[in-house]
Amino acid sequence: MSIWHGPDFALAHFWYQLEGGQWALQENWFTKNLIHDGGKKLSALMLIIVFIGLAVNWKKPSRRRWAYLAITAPLIVITVGTIKHLVPMDCPWSLSVFGGKEPFIPLFADRPAGMPSSQCFPAGHASSGYAWLALYFAIPGRKKWALLPGALLGLTFGIDQQLRGAHFLSHDAWTIMLSLTISALVARLMLPTTVGSPVVSAPLETVGENGPR
Repeated sequence: MSIWHGPDFALAHFWYQLEGGQWALQENWFTKNLIHDGGKKLSALMLIIVFIGLAVNWKKPSRRRWAYLAITAPLIVITVGTIKHLVPMDCPWSLSVFGGKEPFIPLFADRPAGMPSSQCFPAGHASSGYAWLALYFAIPGRKKWALLPGALLGLTFGIDQQLRGAHFLSHDAWTIMLSLTISALVARLMLPTTVGSPVVSAPLETVGENGPR
C-alpha cells in the first residue's frame, strides 16, 4: 500500500468493516436521501438567500460582499465538478478491495486501456458545503466563527459520503484546499480591503510642540 493513500485506505477500511464488510449505508435513507439529497437542496436554498440579499442590498455598500458570495460559492462547486469530470479517479465502492470490481489506480498513474472512467475526485457533494467557507472573507473583520457554517456543512456532507463509500478522506482534503484557495483569490479581486491588507499601527511616540520625542 502506497504511503500516499495509506490514510485513505485505513479510514475507508474502518468504515467498511464497521458496516459489516459492505457499504450498508450506500442507499440508506438517512445518508442518501436526507444528508446527500437534502444537503443539495439546503445548499441551493442558501444560494437563493444570497441572491435575495444581493438584490435587497444592491444600492448599498454591502452589495460587494453579497456579490462575492453569489459568485464564489457557485464557482467552487463548478470548479470541483469540472475537475471530477477531467480526472478519472475511482470511488471506494468501485474498488475490489472494498467489494467492487476495479483495481486501485493512484491519482497520477496511467489507467489501463479499457478501464471504465470514474468521476470520484475531488469530493463534489462536500464542495456544496465547503463552498460556504467563503463567508470568512465576506463578513467584515474576518471573524473566525464565520468558518463554522462551511466547515460544519462540509464535514457533514464529506463524512456522509465516506460512510456511503463514495469518497476517500483525501478527496475531501482537496476540496477544502480548493474551496479556501478560490475563496481567497476571489476575495482579493472583489474585496481588496479584506484580504492581505496589513494593519499599520501608529508609532509609540509622544508628539509635543517641537515634534516627536
